[in-house]
Amino acid sequence: MPIDAAKALAAEPRSGEITWDRKDVQLYHLGIGAGRPATDPDELRYTLESRLHVLPSFATVAGSGSPGVISGLSMPGVDVDLARVLHGGQALTLHRPIPVEGTATASGRIAAVHDKGKAAVLVMRTEVGDADGPLWTNDAQIFVRGEGGWGGDRGPATRLEPPAGEPDRTVERPIREDQALLYRLSGDYNPLHADPEFAKLAGFDRPILHGLCTYGMTLKAVVDTLLDGDVTRVRSYATRFAGVVYPGETLRIRMWRGADAVRVAVSVAERDDAPVLADTVVEHS
Repeated sequence: MPIDAAKALAAEPRSGEITWDRKDVQLYHLGIGAGRPATDPDELRYTLESRLHVLPSFATVAGSGSPGVISGLSMPGVDVDLARVLHGGQALTLHRPIPVEGTATASGRIAAVHDKGKAAVLVMRTEVGDADGPLWTNDAQIFVRGEGGWGGDRGPATRLEPPAGEPDRTVERPIREDQALLYRLSGDYNPLHADPEFAKLAGFDRPILHGLCTYGMTLKAVVDTLLDGDVTRVRSYATRFAGVVYPGETLRIRMWRGADAVRVAVSVAERDDAPVLADTVVEHS
């Protein structure tokens, strides 16, 4: 079996130093659509160094060389075909606000291996901390087609019941034609998001947007719309990637407000609300 669950779970974590500065933060914010309108005071919090705060989803690209999906596929006990791999979901837990610049240690390991029958799911956990203590924990769910069926634990159910009633807020966020080209400068250079010929080989008409770009755009919409623009109120953020987005399309983001959490559903407006992010929850103070 290409995935040896026991060996993968027993492997030593891989650790390394990561650094970032305000330029990295600004570039990430621009990559997820911040700065429109350019002179809007609310947008200047994402783009102007004198007012800068850090959207928590920046954690998915901070340091750009930190352990992640690709690192997880090279861990001991894991030997799979990249063509069978999908980024199935992402969960982020904040331990304190992310500073505008910093140096930290990122430690990555396989935290769980689930047998879904026709597929396996690897949970690649990255824990990041600096001299002052823990900063964040990232869990990337890596879906590997054709690698299940060995009789292992199926893992917890991740599908949520749909939110009840009409959403409290619905917003639309247009995606620029060059959005993927800008976002990839934060560290994800997969040609699937830039090279038309590569995208066709992967079965797409044209390059698709990074799932983590949609992830960031969605969190920004929630923070700006329901959390008074206060990034420090976000405690955790989890989603399941349910479909693709093409640059030039429009995200329709529906939000249901709770006492300490916002439920979110994201779809593509131009394709009859084709789902993009599902089972999405932003926990907040």
